[in-house]
Amino acid sequence: MEFEKSSVFDLAQSVQYSDSAVVSKMVIQRQTGNITLFAFDTGQGLSEHSAPFDAFVQVIQGKGRIIIDHQEHDLVTGQFIVMPANIPHAVQALEKFKMMLVMIKS
Repeated sequence: MEFEKSSVFDLAQSVQYSDSAVVSKMVIQRQTGNITLFAFDTGQGLSEHSAPFDAFVQVIQGKGRIIIDHQEHDLVTGQFIVMPANIPHAVQALEKFKMMLVMIKS
């Protein structure tokens, strides 16, 4: 289920934390790309994987660690990073944190 078009949303309020879990919420899902919101409880994460397309990650609340090809990047609210295609990456919540993932397929 996607967000209603032509409506205003607050990114940080659009996905909620859940104890000991990672919550994801699709904003837009198309054949050409996706925008997904994530909320990570402290200590939660996404295990190492790779994707066939570059992915833009913006932290919208809290502090998280993005690991790209075994290099750690600690990001806080307002910061972003681009994870390159076909390179292993992982996500860890250093504290409760929310992020927006944008993947444009080419």
